[in-house]
Amino acid sequence: MAEQPKSSDWVFVAAEVAGDWAGQFVAYRDEVLDISYVPAFYKKEEAQACFINLPREKGKKYEIQAVMFEDLAKDAAVTGCLIFMLDAEGRILLKINPATVD
Repeated sequence: MAEQPKSSDWVFVAAEVAGDWAGQFVAYRDEVLDISYVPAFYKKEEAQACFINLPREKGKKYEIQAVMFEDLAKDAAVTGCLIFMLDAEGRILLKINPATVD
């Protein structure tokens, strides 16, 4: 079973890029389960392999970025999202409620 990253660990997420400014983290909404989540990865290569198969808005630019897990958890909590740690194939390894992150 996958372990929750420590607050000081780096994880990888996709972010929308507008000009030279890297905007918000990419999040998805599951209407059936009524949840929003940010897909995150333990390794950059896994994020790159998976993100090419995830839905994206046409005309927007994205990039994979490293972020401290603590910062991702704070942002996810503010936006009401869970964090799903995924593997390169997009399988959910771990579901994390950001409110539980120290």
